[in-house]
Amino acid sequence: MTAHTDPIPFDAGFAQDLHARYAQLRAAGPVHRLVNESGLPVWVVTRYDDARALLADPRLGKDAQTIFRLVMDRFAPGAERPDPSESEDGRFAGGGFDMHMLNMDPPDHSRLRKLVVKAFTARRIESLRPRIERISEELLTAMAGESEVDILDAFAFPLPIRVICELLGVDESRRDDFRRWTNQLLDDLDAEASVQAVGEMSKYLTELLAAKRENPGDDLLTALIEVSEDEDRLSESELISMVFLLLVAGHETTVNLIGNGILALLTNPDQFAALRANPDLVDGAVEEMLRFDGPLMHTTFRFTTEPITIGGTEIPAGEFVWAGLAAANRDPERFPDADSFDISRDTQGHLAFGHGIHFCLGAPLARMEAQIALRGLVAHFPDLTLATSAEELGRRNSSLIHGLRALPVRPASHP
Repeated sequence: MTAHTDPIPFDAGFAQDLHARYAQLRAAGPVHRLVNESGLPVWVVTRYDDARALLADPRLGKDAQTIFRLVMDRFAPGAERPDPSESEDGRFAGGGFDMHMLNMDPPDHSRLRKLVVKAFTARRIESLRPRIERISEELLTAMAGESEVDILDAFAFPLPIRVICELLGVDESRRDDFRRWTNQLLDDLDAEASVQAVGEMSKYLTELLAAKRENPGDDLLTALIEVSEDEDRLSESELISMVFLLLVAGHETTVNLIGNGILALLTNPDQFAALRANPDLVDGAVEEMLRFDGPLMHTTFRFTTEPITIGGTEIPAGEFVWAGLAAANRDPERFPDADSFDISRDTQGHLAFGHGIHFCLGAPLARMEAQIALRGLVAHFPDLTLATSAEELGRRNSSLIHGLRALPVRPASHP
């Protein structure tokens, strides 16, 4: 059948009460029509089996040009479209950072991922471990003696931004700029500020690429510039877009993974006690944090290239679709007692990093950072407590990122 019900508003209230809202939708049916705050309609898939299948379905596209055209058709039907032949590489998608893997379908996606994987190697990621441990230790030591601290500002943010900036060779003095730019791009607050952030970030990345070409270093950005496959290289636009993706995805997901995870531990003291008693449970704890309260509410936009049926509902061609990651990861049919936080549970197959060809390339780095952060936090502050009630904590005003605005804690340093 084809559903014709009025779409449900995906607004700030929905995002603030995400798990409860998604639980209601999941219980009511596997597919629902939402409309975001911009008025764009989207279908959301809420059950695990359907969401996992969706993420690997070749009938769902992610090409940025097509997404731009579909959005224009929705909001400005009949308006003149930019000519792709007038833009670099013959592409135009309505934004400054669109030419990365997350916005492409095969064969473009396959080509880009193959090139980037050659630079973003497992050896390069593993080589970061000692540096991540030192940064974590520095930040935790600085927290000692504080009666109260916002652990997002003091720990969850600076750890991953320092790591990704060092990995890419970004100057330390610009790290606060990157935090401001990504917040403006990902939080649904000010469209004008978002446009300004795109311009400022694009200008800086262009200058950074030029500097790296003049003075290559032992960093990922130099490797991306130099990587090739059968004489194929990343173009200037592809490089800028890939660096943008790595910077934003490389720290935003980890910031909110760590922040949400700490909150889950502090509101489930039995699980915090279990981790204190056996720090070797840290790997499983991170996977449960990803499943229970991951950093993304749902995927970025996909669109149907032909009519498809999900959970008995036909979605026409040319429609936007989200896989509800937060909903799927709490599907009791896949994870029994799914609303309980249990660091010893079997989390195999959770969808926090996606599934299929767009599975998160940075997942190993995010996992490593979170594991090191969590192990250090428990060692330094085994008596860590919330400095406010969980109910008073506010969520970010974003239609994609699931994270806290602040997380005040009392460190209570170990004697």
